[in-house]
Amino acid sequence: MSSPTPDADRLVDRGHLLTEQANPASRNLDQLSPLAFVDLVNAEDQKTLSAIAGAREDLAEAIALTAAALREGGRLFYIGAGTSGRLGVLDASECPPTFCTSPELVQGIIAGGAGALVRSSEGLEDIAEDGETVIHEHRLHEHDVVVGITAGGTTPYVHGALKAAQQRGATAIFMACVPQDQVSTDYDVDIRLLVGPEILAGSTRLKAGTATKMALNILSTGVMVQLGKVYGNRMVDVSVTNTKLRDRAIRILKDLTNLDRTAAGDLLDRSGQRVKLALLMHWGDLTPNQAEECLNRHHGQLRQAVNSLKDPKR
Repeated sequence: MSSPTPDADRLVDRGHLLTEQANPASRNLDQLSPLAFVDLVNAEDQKTLSAIAGAREDLAEAIALTAAALREGGRLFYIGAGTSGRLGVLDASECPPTFCTSPELVQGIIAGGAGALVRSSEGLEDIAEDGETVIHEHRLHEHDVVVGITAGGTTPYVHGALKAAQQRGATAIFMACVPQDQVSTDYDVDIRLLVGPEILAGSTRLKAGTATKMALNILSTGVMVQLGKVYGNRMVDVSVTNTKLRDRAIRILKDLTNLDRTAAGDLLDRSGQRVKLALLMHWGDLTPNQAEECLNRHHGQLRQAVNSLKDPKR
């Protein structure tokens, strides 16, 4: 791996960036009582909701493009450094248990690799070539999507990755917490989460990190809804891998079928621990194979499969 070197890009003054500016509301931060400190943080965190609202259309576009790409066999990659990279890895790691996706479908990449999750390696964010390399190593193609996350908008590692992704025909989505007039881009989707200066100047693990986590929650959940991983507001593709998740699966079946707990557990077992399949088996009086064939005909969309039971022509 390359080692960071002091080049022209690293020496640019970034004091003009929104994420680097001092917040007037916290100028006496070191003099606040614990309660006053908590109140200030709470007041500033309200701005994360406005930031998400301001990016609503771009987030919706990102959901639509990503869902369409994944339907064609693509993958979703989050890439970032420091806090931004950790948030991407976190969101990616939560998709398999929540939506029963393969670990390859949604992946998080952080500058410095797995070790950077627990040990600071922010110096590696300055190497654009490493971002390019990791894209080539993952053999991205035109159906893949890369979300580059950088609070301040200037991280060379992220821009190197996004440009390499575009060159390979993948969809490039940019997510930052600075306005476009401070950092301009030409990526496919440009998501700006404008939370303003942090109470601790430059510490983007605060509001910027919170808004980024919220945006990633919206993006990944929205994509999974579009892919049929949800019925109503239930996670019908939940991966039943422990006692808590089995309990959740049984409760979903109970609530949606009016079966008692024992019968719901038996139904879950007969379905091979697949809630979506269990529901279709129960509602259509189908065998597991019949239910699976029906789901496959409707590309895993439970609601469409259920509607087809009412109208055999569908």
